[in-house]
Amino acid sequence: MSDLLNYERACWEAGYQYIAGVDEVGRGCLFGDVIAAAVIMPQGVIIEGVTDSKKLTDKKRERLYTEIMEQALAVGVGYVPAEVIDEINIRQAALRAMKQALEQLSVVPDYILVDAETVDMPQPQQSIIKGDANSHSIAAASIIAKVTRDRLCEGEWEQQYPGYGIAGHKGYATKLHRERILELGVTPLHRRSFLGNLLLEQPTLF
Repeated sequence: MSDLLNYERACWEAGYQYIAGVDEVGRGCLFGDVIAAAVIMPQGVIIEGVTDSKKLTDKKRERLYTEIMEQALAVGVGYVPAEVIDEINIRQAALRAMKQALEQLSVVPDYILVDAETVDMPQPQQSIIKGDANSHSIAAASIIAKVTRDRLCEGEWEQQYPGYGIAGHKGYATKLHRERILELGVTPLHRRSFLGNLLLEQPTLF
């Protein structure tokens, strides 16, 4: 069996049945929500190809997203918007999104595996460095979170704020994105606390 199940297997052997992996995406973006996902897979089940979502192509992520959604016992997603990120800082916002994702699960986990964080939940949990590359459950969560956010960037957010190139750069601080902010102004979905000096240089049109 794949090494990606080492952490889950230890939990199952310790008597825990429902192991939730949780991860977030969008922490470094200038635009949009930070989004987290939590996934509980059936005991012993591994989906071939699941790994850190950053290492996968868009096509592979989409295929694996479908497989995860079909095979998982439960999937939860949490969203924290830009205005809240500005209020409480990105780390606290990411933790809040993770907590929301866990609370959205239709099956209550009895153990939680988290990518390099500790979430405010009553269940026992383990923080795993590079968890999305070392735990199948966390990797699955990273794929669900990434595809969910990418779909928003390519669909709703791109349509809502055309001209910024959101569908392409997904809200990250690319040269094009910064140029469009200077040209078009800051939208309500931009994280003002992330813009720094750039915010002082451009008009606010929204």
